Parts: sequence; C-alpha cells; structure tokens
Amino acid sequence: MHTQHATQVTGIERSASRQDTSHRDAATTVLFLALALGALWFVCCRHLSEEWRFNEQYSYGWFVPFFVAYLFWLRWEDRPKVEAGSREHGARSFAVVLIVGAAIILLPLRVFEVASSDYRPLGWLHAFAVVTITLSIVYLIGGGSWLRHFAIPVLFFLTAVPWVTAIEAPVIEGLMRSVAAIAAEVLAMFGIPAQAEGNLMRLPSGLVGVNEACSGVRSLQTSIMIGLLFGELKRLSLWQRIFLVVAGVGIALLANFLRVLFLVSMASRAHDVSVVNKWHDLAGYGILVLVFIGTMAIAWRLGRQRETTRLQGYETTRSQDNGTTRQQDRGPVVSGQWSHGPAWKRLLALCSLLFAWLLAVEIGVEAWYRMHERTTIPTAAWSVRWPEDAPGYREIKTDERVRELLRFDSAHEALWRSPNLAETNYMFFFRWNPGSGTILRARAHRPDICLPSAGWKQLGTDRVESFRISPGRSLAFRRFTFGHIESNETPVRAHAYYCLHEDRVHAAEKDRQDLYSNWDLADRWRVVKEGIRNLGQQVLEVIILAPAGVDEKVIDQRFGEMLPALIAPENAETLKR
Repeated sequence: MHTQHATQVTGIERSASRQDTSHRDAATTVLFLALALGALWFVCCRHLSEEWRFNEQYSYGWFVPFFVAYLFWLRWEDRPKVEAGSREHGARSFAVVLIVGAAIILLPLRVFEVASSDYRPLGWLHAFAVVTITLSIVYLIGGGSWLRHFAIPVLFFLTAVPWVTAIEAPVIEGLMRSVAAIAAEVLAMFGIPAQAEGNLMRLPSGLVGVNEACSGVRSLQTSIMIGLLFGELKRLSLWQRIFLVVAGVGIALLANFLRVLFLVSMASRAHDVSVVNKWHDLAGYGILVLVFIGTMAIAWRLGRQRETTRLQGYETTRSQDNGTTRQQDRGPVVSGQWSHGPAWKRLLALCSLLFAWLLAVEIGVEAWYRMHERTTIPTAAWSVRWPEDAPGYREIKTDERVRELLRFDSAHEALWRSPNLAETNYMFFFRWNPGSGTILRARAHRPDICLPSAGWKQLGTDRVESFRISPGRSLAFRRFTFGHIESNETPVRAHAYYCLHEDRVHAAEKDRQDLYSNWDLADRWRVVKEGIRNLGQQVLEVIILAPAGVDEKVIDQRFGEMLPALIAPENAETLKR
C-alpha cells in the first residue's frame, strides 16, 4: 500500500512538472511570437509613416495599425476552435515556405527602402511580406478556420499603403476633371461665369486650382478605409461591405462636388480667388465628417438588417442555451498536441529564428550603408540670410503639393525687388535633415523640371558657374534661362540659379560638378549599389525675372553682387568638427 501511494505521488509530481514545463514553453513561445511580429510590423509601419507624414491624403494611415489591433482583438473574442488534427503536413510545410520566402525578401527590400523610401512599389511589397508572414503563422497555430477568421483584420492594414502612382494619378486626375466640368455647368446655371480648364476653374477674377478647390477627391482613399472599417465592425456580408465602400466613395465625391461649388462661389462673390485659401481647410474637414457620419449611418442600417435576420434564425437556440453558444465556439489559444507536442516547439523555433533574422536584416542594412559612408567627405556648410529689408520683400507660403512631392524638413520662400531695377527676385530654400527620406528628392527638384510645368520654356542649354560668396570661398550654381510660352505682355525672361549642397559627399561622387538625378530606376539602383543615402542636403534656388532685352552677363553680374549678402558660411572650426 505504501508502494502504491508512493507511485501515485510520483505520478502526480511528474504530471505537475510536465505542466510547469508546458506553461514555461508556452510563455516563451508567446514571448518570441510577440517579439517577431512586433518587430515585423514596427519596421513596416515606420517605413510607411514617411508617406503618412508628408502626404495629406494618407494621413489617416497613423490610425490604421490601431484599427488593425482593435479588429483583431474583436475577432479574438469569438475565435473558432483550433484545427489541430485537420491540418495536413503539406499545408503546414507550404506555410513555413511562405514565411521563409517572405522573410528572405525583406533583406534586399530593406536595403532599397533606406535609399528609396519614397518608391511606392516597395511599400506594397513590404506590406504583402508582413501580411503573408502574419497569416502563415496564424494558420500554423489554428488552421484554416483561424486563417479565414483573422484574415480580414490583417488584410485591413493594406488600406494604409499608398497607391502606386501609375494607378493613383489617373484616377485622381480623372475625378478632378470630371468634378470640375460638372461644377462649371452647375455654376453657370446660377449665373456664375466659371469655365473648367482641365484641373483649373477660370473666373473673371482669376484661376482657381481644382487640386485646391476640390482636393477632397483625395478623400477617396479615406472613404474606402472607413467603409471597410465599419463593414468589419458590423460583420457585414461580402456584398454589404462592397455596397458600403461604394456608398462611402459616392458620399466623398458628392461632398467634394459641393465643396467646389461653395469655394468657387465664394471666390466669385468676393472677386478674389485668394478667398479659397481661407475656406480650404474648413471645407476639407467638412468632407471627412460627412463621409464618416454618412458611412456610419449606412453601416448601422445594414448591420441592423443583418442582426434582425440572425436573431430570427437563432432566437430559439439562444434562449435554450442562455447565450452559452458563443463561449462553446470559442477555442483556447492552443489545445491538445499544440500545448505539449512537437508542433508547439517548432513554432517556438520558427518565431525565434524569425526574430533573429529581422534583427540581422536591420543590422546588415545599417552595416551596408555605414561601410560605404566611411569614405564620405564633409563639405563646407552654409546657411541663408533673407533680405528682409529689401524693397517689396514678402514671404511666400509653400504650396502643400510641393511639400508632398519634395518631403523636406524645412522650407522658406520669399520675393523682393531689386533697388532701382526692373527685376523681381524669387528665392527658395529647402532643407533635408540626415536620414529623412531618399537622397533623390532634392536631386530631382530642378528648374528644368519645375518651371516648364508652370508655362516656361527653357532657352538654350544650362551650364555650371561658380560665384564668390566670401573671400576665398565660392559656390557652384547651375544656370538656366527660361521664356514664358504664352506671354501676351512685355517678353520676360526667368534666369534661374540652382545650387544643391550635401553635408557629406560620397567618394563615388566627389568629382561631380552636379548631383543631378533623373529619378528613375537606374538612379535608384545606383544609390543602393554605392550605399548612398541622405546624410543631410539643402537646395538654394534664385530666380530673377527681367525684361527679355537684358543681357545674361548683366544678370550674372547682379546675381554675383547680391549672393554674398544672401549666404552665411560657417566658420572653419565648425567645418572641422
């Protein structure tokens, strides 16, 4: 009897020991699972956050990761049982292959992202890799039922990924032109002489930019996100969700159309197109509120219909089990062989390797660029002095489109007139801090790209010239001359002086007189191959508008005379540091 009792005690102790070991293994696995997925999603969100920060139409992206977490938690509350025994070995192996393949892609992807963070296809590839790894892990844990159950919250993250420009630009431009054309017809019915000219609305008092007056078309992406969000919150059917998204887009377009009517009518009544700037932001917020409330109301109505149908079908069953059906359908985090078997240990090993690989990727990417930056050469720094005492000096507000395009950290624009001369001077200064975005943004912002879009035509070829800024110190500027294409007044020439300065120059570029970029795939590949990323850069552009009869050498002389007063070189001690 004593022997039997001792055997029972020993068995109980072994069982308790196995349970303790199982709990420790489960806690370790959950820890590494959280670390791996946390690192995976953090890096992806950090990459996409640059677009969310600079591009107003994607600013809602900051909220999407929190929406994903909330939707996942709601799905977790009624998760199905784990299909531990139904998963075939081939399906599990395929899921592991997807994880490994997506993880391997992250290495070259991250190398390209550091140097070309603005290239949108990289964002989509990164997001798909993150979604693939996440859903594959979900499948390994819970099987096909978990994959179907949690797929929507995970895929919802894709609403925060900026559309590829080749798709976005035609859609946005087409909608803007359509809204402008319809608005012009409606305004004419009310006696307001407005004429649509592409993305412009012509009034007797001037031109109103459609991208300013109806930039609410850009709320298209926001309306799609809101529709998908409410569709998931209400657990609508597939067709109901499609209807909700279409309805949300329709509300956004209608609200945008009303916004155009309002802003253009205000500009017409005041006989001043600058009035648009006063009401621009308020009208934009009104569109978002209208889309949100309208979509929520439609979702509530659809959800109520769905809930009524569901209650009619399951009212008897719910009354019998007193609401316990929901609890019975909910499965544990792991069960059966997953809490003790080799599959749980394989998941632990997989998550550990994934986390280690993600760390190795980030370390390797940083090492790649630092290795190439060992030979970088510091350049003589300088800043700008603004001629605030000059005749007619006034600052110019930087256009939001310019900010979205260039993604600079700071900008300053101003104009003034030269004393006793007929010239008008414009000066633009943009600064990119180290590590902020791609190095190609500043290199692709040039007068020969920007001025033609404003109706100017380049005359002759550009050239590089050096101008003195202080004793023994000069700066190289690329010099352009432009003439206005459709100028019915006295012919005017725009003499542009462009200087791109980088805080540190890579050895591969030290002998170049300019640092231009065509902003194409060849340039993106070159900066990655040579390990070139943004180490701090700035652009100074001065445009002198003068009568066409003034000789270019005279303009160069006047620019050389004003430049020392505009540039403030840093001292030698600062440069050595």
